[in-house]
Amino acid sequence: MNTSVTSTVRQLGAGLRALMVLTVLCGVIYPLAVTGVAQGLFPGRADGSEITSGGKSVGSSLIGQRYDLPPKDGQETPGPDLRWFQPRPSDGLGANSVNTEYELILSGATNRSGDNQELIDQVTDAKAAVVADNSVPGHPVDPDDVPADAVTSSGSGLDPAISPAYAGLQVRRVAERNHLPVDRVRELVREHTDGRILGFMGEPTVNVLRLNLALRDLVDGA
Repeated sequence: MNTSVTSTVRQLGAGLRALMVLTVLCGVIYPLAVTGVAQGLFPGRADGSEITSGGKSVGSSLIGQRYDLPPKDGQETPGPDLRWFQPRPSDGLGANSVNTEYELILSGATNRSGDNQELIDQVTDAKAAVVADNSVPGHPVDPDDVPADAVTSSGSGLDPAISPAYAGLQVRRVAERNHLPVDRVRELVREHTDGRILGFMGEPTVNVLRLNLALRDLVDGA
């Protein structure tokens, strides 16, 4: 009996020592080491890829956000502020609802198939809205020119970027709303178009937040 108790105590002691050592290694030393390396080599990414303007954090380059007008009384969904470049739709499913506000807690995809009638209706309505919002006198938008990312959300529902095609489609509307030359706004889009990764992976993109910050600076300086 004494031998059994002694053996049990030794095993418990060994287990507790292993627990303490692993807790220190995995719970303290390793996180501190990883944090130190990240802060040393990639400080911006380690801190959330924040974008600052006027000394204040205005968002992350990795997370999309909306540009809406203040909601009117009784209005459930605010309308887009058409002075600004608009992001792609955000329709990822959350726990119990659809994410239309780029809420981080509701990240996800809709998982609807291409022949799902709800998705078809959603895309049809979104295309009609894009055409109506971006058509200006003398320059109506051809529905065939509306790119896919203008009417569909990304897999996460939080995509911060749009295609150069969608940004280009919005140029005339943004120029008119802000009383700016079309060529200058189009140049602004070119300046904020990121190429393919390593020159061959992925597709060119335009970060909407960075583009709108540059647009604001252009409007303020006009």
